[in-house]
Amino acid sequence: MPSPKRRLPHPAAGGAAIALAAILAMLTAGSAFAEPVTLAEALSRAAASSPTLAAAEADVAAAVGRAQQAGFRPNPELGLEVENFAGTGGFSGVDDAESTLSVGQRFELGGKRPARERAAQAEVDAARLRFAVAQADLEQQVRDAYAEAWADGRRVELARDQFMRADNLQTIATELVDAGREPPLRALRARTAALEAVGRVRAAEAEYAEAQRALAALWGGGEDLPEPTAAETPTASGAVIDPASALDVRLAEAEVETSIAVVERERTLSRPDVTVSVGARQFRGTDDTALVFGASMPIGLFDRNQGNIAAANAERTGAEARRNAALAGAIRRTRDAQAALRTAEAQLAFLKTRAEPDAVEAVRIAREGFSAGRFTLLDVLDAEEALNTVQADMITAELERAQAVAALTRATETEGSAQ
Repeated sequence: MPSPKRRLPHPAAGGAAIALAAILAMLTAGSAFAEPVTLAEALSRAAASSPTLAAAEADVAAAVGRAQQAGFRPNPELGLEVENFAGTGGFSGVDDAESTLSVGQRFELGGKRPARERAAQAEVDAARLRFAVAQADLEQQVRDAYAEAWADGRRVELARDQFMRADNLQTIATELVDAGREPPLRALRARTAALEAVGRVRAAEAEYAEAQRALAALWGGGEDLPEPTAAETPTASGAVIDPASALDVRLAEAEVETSIAVVERERTLSRPDVTVSVGARQFRGTDDTALVFGASMPIGLFDRNQGNIAAANAERTGAEARRNAALAGAIRRTRDAQAALRTAEAQLAFLKTRAEPDAVEAVRIAREGFSAGRFTLLDVLDAEEALNTVQADMITAELERAQAVAALTRATETEGSAQ
């Protein structure tokens, strides 16, 4: 992987080379330092400091708190009533006042508390699966960003190699012009090609720095830019994964279960509760005491929770539709990732075994022929351009293979449970 402070090598041959060296002196790195980072370290850093995971974890804690609250019974109520005082006539004072001290308790009927507990626990299970989904999404983002940074680092190395070949070609062209075997235009054209290579190096380094910053942003960044130390060996399990066990489908199924539990909870709320109270009443006029008993319950004449039940049923219908969509999406994403992986591997194999060896041989023949006067400079530049294209395509194919593996891993992710 290229070091940000590495200076491009170049020969000091003739006035043109000296001028080119002055341009290359501008390509030294800035103040940022490179920090070697493995993929495992990148995944660990992102998991430790990701605000997305922190938010998902907080959602789980909130759901657990609501589940705990759902299991509590209603609190009893203490009541005090004073009657028949501060009136007129015989009730002008407090001698004939009546005081009642009572305790009331509301009893939930119709299975309200168990239904409330089931709905809350279903929400906990769904929140934990959302956390697992957030973890899987973050891992895919890290793998993609890591692969992109690695590929951009390879492109920097390739651009520097291209510059070295172009600079060497400029030296040969200058020597042939000085020997009278080529017109001066050939040396100028070779120098232009070398300067173009310098521009490609600078562009590649800028793209590499941008990819490094994008990778570092996944864990909050820092002064040192991460430098991927090695490309991940792309591997994907050949086992057949049931799409119904994929994380996204399991989350959608958990949301269906939650919606079913919510419907049942809302139905129980349509059934009235009974409030029972018992107390003691004191009669000041006779100093006698008597027990007081009472019971009450609402009459379901108007509000029977119809609206909330209808809303819960609609949400259940929507959750079932989203589950079906999640299943179809999981199947499609898996097949797309598998197809992309096969395409990238076939492309990479062709470039490595056929295209690159032929391009390298073509450059060798063209350079030797140019030095011997059998080929023109344009022939060499064409051969060099073909080799540059093949090598750039190889880097792109490696990147696409890594991204396909990341996508396939994400699509078939089954880890995470309500544990």
